[in-house]
Amino acid sequence: MNDTDQFDVLDTEKVAGTKFEVVQYRSLKGSSDLNVAEKVFFANQADIHLKMIRITLEKSEVIIEPGALYFMKGHLQLESNTQGLSRGLFRSVLTGETLFQSRIKGSGEIFLEPSFGHYLLFNIEDNALIVDKGTFYCASDGLEISAKLQGNVSSALFGGEGLFQTQIKGSGIVALVSPVPMDELLMYELKAGEKLSVDGNFALVRTKTVSFQAEKSGKTLFQSLTSGEGLLQTFTGPGMVWIAPTQGVYNQISQTQGISNLSNSQGGMGTRT
Repeated sequence: MNDTDQFDVLDTEKVAGTKFEVVQYRSLKGSSDLNVAEKVFFANQADIHLKMIRITLEKSEVIIEPGALYFMKGHLQLESNTQGLSRGLFRSVLTGETLFQSRIKGSGEIFLEPSFGHYLLFNIEDNALIVDKGTFYCASDGLEISAKLQGNVSSALFGGEGLFQTQIKGSGIVALVSPVPMDELLMYELKAGEKLSVDGNFALVRTKTVSFQAEKSGKTLFQSLTSGEGLLQTFTGPGMVWIAPTQGVYNQISQTQGISNLSNSQGGMGTRT
């Protein structure tokens, strides 16, 4: 059976010698275990699909997180290294990414671990992306993964992202783990000096040229407190920012009485509308 009969391709990015694809099973057929079969049935009914990253190499190489490999076919060699022990240790401690990285070299087809989660593909051309900690999954050769220090004290202490984030720099393709489907993301291209303010921690990716800091929602502390918004994550252009507005909604639904709270349209100050 050809795998095109089983998979839908959700996204594709290519560079010389390397192709990344996000693929998903059209449906799962179940299990001999009735408990598993019941869960699979509801997943199919809810249109939740099992996804994988598929990578095709032609005399090239790819960097993956350790343990991410599911299976591979072809003339391929798996190697583990730290890309410099001191630099790797520095990044792992500060950003939450793993110390060791695996490289697969050669020609063939690679499948990474399946998941019901979501993936994003970015084709970077001599640029740099700043991403949330722990979202890096794999990348083509030509990209460097490092720790990026926040630009100011306010963003480090109050921005919700910590002192360091992950920077992906160079030219190539990177796959990131996303909390929401890619078609629920919003991408904003900010002009120089233009601001995007977010009440919550759902800005996933930005280009390096975008500055980030935590700012008061009002002109004074009193206005910030009475507005119910407090501090906002503020991004200033030029550059691009990707946000996931539905991330907070899903987080709330997962909590007890989450649906009820959303249905009541209750704001952060407890005012019903």
